[in-house]
Amino acid sequence: METQNIFILEPSTSEEANALKAFATALKIKFEIKEKSYNSEFVAKIQESQKQIQEGKVTRVKKENLKEFLGI
Repeated sequence: METQNIFILEPSTSEEANALKAFATALKIKFEIKEKSYNSEFVAKIQESQKQIQEGKVTRVKKENLKEFLGI
């Protein structure tokens, strides 16, 4: 008997993910794993920030100057 149901499970830890895989495999349930992807604009911003760090385009603030830097 074939069913049209689709279940979407979102494990929050690797242990949960491994348990779900083992469960589905033990019951011979067909499953596929889809990785969550980040928003492409967010990824581009992070990559740009990493590039700026490598180029030395950073601002360093000493702990004692932090409140002044943040305006608090």
